[in-house]
Amino acid sequence: MKAWQVTELAEPRKALRQAEVPTPEPGPGQLLVRVVASALNFPDVLLCLGLYQIRPPLPFTPGLELCGEIAALGAAVEGWTVGERVIGNPILPGGAFAEYVLMDASDTFRAPASLSDDAAAALHIAYQTAWVGLHRRAHIQPGETLLVHAGAGGVGSAAVQVGKAAGARVIAVVGGPEKADAATKLGADVVIDRRAQNFVAVVKEVTEGRGADVVFDPVGGEAYTGSAKCVAFEGRILVVGFASGTVPSPALNHALVKNYSIVGLHWGLYREKDPAQVAAAHAELTGLAASGAIAPLVSCRLSFEEVPDGLASLAAGDTIGRLVLTL
Repeated sequence: MKAWQVTELAEPRKALRQAEVPTPEPGPGQLLVRVVASALNFPDVLLCLGLYQIRPPLPFTPGLELCGEIAALGAAVEGWTVGERVIGNPILPGGAFAEYVLMDASDTFRAPASLSDDAAAALHIAYQTAWVGLHRRAHIQPGETLLVHAGAGGVGSAAVQVGKAAGARVIAVVGGPEKADAATKLGADVVIDRRAQNFVAVVKEVTEGRGADVVFDPVGGEAYTGSAKCVAFEGRILVVGFASGTVPSPALNHALVKNYSIVGLHWGLYREKDPAQVAAAHAELTGLAASGAIAPLVSCRLSFEEVPDGLASLAAGDTIGRLVLTL
């Protein structure tokens, strides 16, 4: 089968090479899945650079989530049949930028019938992160104000929709008019172009000085610093990632004086520590997709040859919504 492999740790265009590799055989408890669509994620860029928390030995295939069809069952697999459409995470080092992957049967989910293959491929990581972050970690409530950084990006766009579905008033921060238009179409109540506006001032203005009850921050750096200035009394700043490349060093005395919480989210840890939460979130998200409350924003469908360029665009912050490899 064909696959993209990281042969050296570098930026994606330099790191990735096309290769012909053996089609894997499913072991006990595993599924062999034919990849139909695979979403690109910022952690795929970090994998190429060797900066992700998981560092597979070279060479390896990136690609952290997919939609596909079950091609074969390993021993002791129950509850699945060949041909079923599924989503989830492949077993590294054999990632989803390939024609076939192995998946743990216990960590695989049925693709929502209401979503196309490319939309389903973009559901799992981003929307799980948004759901678990907002509901499990930040305990968002109807009527609260949610501030979402990178609101037109992959995980940010998911947070906008999940926040709206939770009954929150959503303020999205984006970079540029095109992304502002996308955030508006996603359902954000207020959209702030950080290139033209001071988001701290706007948040204070539209909340009449109260600030945001929940901040969803996958950016870090100046986004976090500003958020600490406009978070509400008993607010929660949800630390999701550091796409800016800068990891903040928060002044804890400031959190004490203003009475807000700094809450971390490593969604992948739930797969290990509390998989029941992942399954419960998938059930909730499937229902929201069926109702039309959420729908992944797939802005670009890539051919197999376009994967390195797509990851380079993702690394540069030039993308809107999700990029998806379709096979």
